[in-house]
Amino acid sequence: MVPSVEEISSSLVREYLSRKGLKRTIACMDEEHPRTPASINNRSLLKQMLNIEDLYRQNKIQKSPVKTLLEIIVKHHIERLHHENITTGDSQQVVPNTGAASDYRAGSPSMINETKADEITPAICSTKHSELSSEVKEICSIPVTDLTMISKKDGPTSLNPNDFLIDNTDYQEGQQPMPSKKENYTRKEKESKCLIAGVTSKTKTSRIRRGMVAGPVAQESNRKRHSQRVEVSQPLFIRDQESRETQGGLELTAKNTSSCEEQNLESIDLKEENQEEKDFRSKGQKTVNTIKVQMKPDAHELKMAEMVLDDIDDSGGLPEVSLRSAVSKFKFPGRPMDHRNTMELKTILLGSSLSCFSTEWKNQGFTFSDTHDLGYGIVQRKGGPCGVLASIQAFFLKKLLFENTDGGDVILQRLRPSSSTRRHCLVLALAEVLWRAGEEKQAVVAINSGRSHFTTFGHYRSEELFEKMTCFSVDNIKDLQVILEQHIEQYEMGMFGCVLLVISAVLSRSIEKVREDMDLHTTPLIGAHGYCTQELVNLLLCGRAVSNVFDNNIELDSGNGNMTLLKGIKDQCQVGLLSLFEHYNICKVGAYLKSPSYPIWVVCSESHFSVLFGLQRELLTNQDEDLEFDLYYYDGLANQQEEIRLTVSLGKLAQKHHQVDADLIPPLELCIRTQWKDASVNWNETEPIL
Repeated sequence: MVPSVEEISSSLVREYLSRKGLKRTIACMDEEHPRTPASINNRSLLKQMLNIEDLYRQNKIQKSPVKTLLEIIVKHHIERLHHENITTGDSQQVVPNTGAASDYRAGSPSMINETKADEITPAICSTKHSELSSEVKEICSIPVTDLTMISKKDGPTSLNPNDFLIDNTDYQEGQQPMPSKKENYTRKEKESKCLIAGVTSKTKTSRIRRGMVAGPVAQESNRKRHSQRVEVSQPLFIRDQESRETQGGLELTAKNTSSCEEQNLESIDLKEENQEEKDFRSKGQKTVNTIKVQMKPDAHELKMAEMVLDDIDDSGGLPEVSLRSAVSKFKFPGRPMDHRNTMELKTILLGSSLSCFSTEWKNQGFTFSDTHDLGYGIVQRKGGPCGVLASIQAFFLKKLLFENTDGGDVILQRLRPSSSTRRHCLVLALAEVLWRAGEEKQAVVAINSGRSHFTTFGHYRSEELFEKMTCFSVDNIKDLQVILEQHIEQYEMGMFGCVLLVISAVLSRSIEKVREDMDLHTTPLIGAHGYCTQELVNLLLCGRAVSNVFDNNIELDSGNGNMTLLKGIKDQCQVGLLSLFEHYNICKVGAYLKSPSYPIWVVCSESHFSVLFGLQRELLTNQDEDLEFDLYYYDGLANQQEEIRLTVSLGKLAQKHHQVDADLIPPLELCIRTQWKDASVNWNETEPIL
């Protein structure tokens, strides 16, 4: 597929954003203007498509080169416009009865400036593949502007056009000889008499844009010519002596002539011209500079899917552009949400398609605390989504404390993460939750695309989320992490960040399997007053939306030979759960949740979820009865201003501490004792949370 103007333009913008490091802006552009198979993702190819390789090389040798292709193009046009404005202001008016004579005094500043303007014009503009068919029908004559050969006293006289020839065929010895200068001049003068009236009415700026320095535009006659060519001035290629050989290129041939520049065109002798042509053939490479310009590659040779924009360091020479296979969300085309799935999602989340998320849910994202000692904590704005936030907080701490190496060898230092480390660990935490929900085989990421994909109807209340949702499916965790990193802004800072995660988890598990996990299939994941149900917390913690916290399944005899199956946790979890309900013998938390792989627990107490964690994995396996260790507690809703460190003492060490009235024991201590029986908790001068 040949890239269109729109695709090339969007690729140029993406290259600019990529070089500037504007990842969030790229992510927004990708959502609103997704890439297609025809998109150009390789910087070198983009330069070839735009034919700006000469401009790119000129930019490389500047003292302060610009970094992006878009800036190179804009800078070129600004400089060209600047030169045109200068030449327009200094130029003289065109005399109607002048023929091909120059409009400038010999050696005037205007002519010098205009020559420079022509010199910065890329020669390859005249060799664009898309313009060859039209350019072979027009010959633009540009007189030579070598001012050193012209005396000031000569006044406005005609200049001798020594030409560069751009042929669409390679020059060979046996081809038909080129027309002489006298023949060219005679033909041009005849044609110019027919056009002189129209030319004199045009401004200098319009003639400069047509490729001229002075004089009328010479139109080609109707008869066919053996070799079509466009003539440009010699100084155009003096600035670039570099030769590049590329298969399928056009040959730009420059003739070096200086013997006849002071003579009038009418006094040129034909014998001298024939002798000059012989000298031209005999001197070969001594008098001919050949530059090959690469043509655009054929569309069928391009493998767009395997190409990505690869940033190149401009400090050195021009390196080879590497083509590397990249993991990108564009390998996995987004699937817009439809009305049927939206109805099912709202029903399983809220209980009815007519229900909507509360304001607390809509405004909640995964935003971190600004408090210095609590920079690792996710802040909860208002009550409701605490179960989701605590679950993600637990996995975030797992990544930060036990899998992150940026904080050094001292694990306590990792509790003071940088902003980049926090974001990276958040991406990994979200990816692990979704990947486990998809049974470690696949996952779905839901994002807000910003535009509606369907029109709502029937028994449905819109809240401008599901209509704009796009879902990306992946089958490996690396791709999942890439997609989440590209859209982490929506989860971290934007509205519906918490809701998008819950939807992604449900879709990763699939709506059907979520219903099958539950003891009662009509149970919503978000219960009364916007609280998270145990099914939703279990979906995030262990990947299954089961209704219970005990190990495995339990069958109950409900009479008349009917058995009721109660579903529990099937294997050990990475992070665990402690519940105040267990202290009151309302439920039994199994070992799979109570003794997780990492010393991190979601705490369910007083209809609220928070997090308790330790820094040593050894406390999970230490069998010493007389043990003392520290645990850290974080509650995102409590407007916590300082770090809470609890010292837990077991056995004889616990007996040494003063026993308080059972009615004054904080609920958090009761939750801790469900894991460590008869433990004593020291709040280390922190006010106990009652």
